[in-house]
Amino acid sequence: MSVKRKSYSADFKAKLVLEVLEGEKTINEIASKYEVLPVSLKNWKKQFLENMSLAFDKSTVVKEYKDEIVRLKQKSLDEYLKIYTSLEDRNRKILEAIGDGYKQSEIAKYFGLSSAGVSYIVNLKS
Repeated sequence: MSVKRKSYSADFKAKLVLEVLEGEKTINEIASKYEVLPVSLKNWKKQFLENMSLAFDKSTVVKEYKDEIVRLKQKSLDEYLKIYTSLEDRNRKILEAIGDGYKQSEIAKYFGLSSAGVSYIVNLKS
């Protein structure tokens, strides 16, 4: 039986971290009160303190997100081009095999395609 991992909202985490920072209760007391692990609360506090300056410098956050979007788009484009290139190579090899006299059914089996798929590629290039 698998145990489902609990997920907490950012607002909930922030509320608990602020309570820790107030210093009126220990981390263990707060963790017990809200039924979270003390180690989780310590990690949230650390993450909060490492990133609190972002609350005052939104332009940095926006720039980081925009940079990440650009990076992911480029990665997607690179992956698309890699797939496209490999498909073009496969199609070229299929056409060469047809030119060398192999049967479409043999080519289809070799490339894991249907005969109709091979026919489509042949008709596409003619």
